[in-house]
Amino acid sequence: MSTTIVQRTKHNNKSPIMSDENANGTPGEQAPANSEHLNIKVTDNNNEVFFKIKRTTKLEKLMGAFCERQGKATSSVRFLFDGTRVQPTDTPDALEMQDGDTLEVHQEQVGGSSL
Repeated sequence: MSTTIVQRTKHNNKSPIMSDENANGTPGEQAPANSEHLNIKVTDNNNEVFFKIKRTTKLEKLMGAFCERQGKATSSVRFLFDGTRVQPTDTPDALEMQDGDTLEVHQEQVGGSSL
């Protein structure tokens, strides 16, 4: 799998940090409409990470890569696309994702029972 990862913090959007996993492409490129690859933005409160993945790649690879870069356990966060929780076995095609779509990352919360 070829994955391009670019990380920007909200504090410094001018100088992205680019991973060396794939030297092809730049973060501003748009994939052609029916391209085999999509550019997906993954964002939490402080960071934006851009991934270039195949439409048929299970999102668990993207989720794992994001958590590894951020130093978080995958079990401690949840990923949402259009307000719906993303499962590790989902693919961009299954979720009908388009180039440039965003996955939101939130801290997993347990509990919340009423008093």
